[in-house]
Amino acid sequence: MAKGGKNPHAVALGRLGGKKGGLARAAKLTPEQRRTSAQKAGKASRKARIVSLTAEQRREIARKAALARWGK
Repeated sequence: MAKGGKNPHAVALGRLGGKKGGLARAAKLTPEQRRTSAQKAGKASRKARIVSLTAEQRREIARKAALARWGK
């Protein structure tokens, strides 16, 4: 066994299946299901980013977004 306690051969086999998994799953989904999944992932990403920002940083981002949108 390797230092980490995992069998390197098992790890390699797992990677082979893991690499195919996402593509196979995406191929089975309808466009609406893919869109929903992508939106859910985007929301989770934004939520994680917001948690790591300070209130001042969030305000600055909102200010810049408003300027870009309305040009004021």
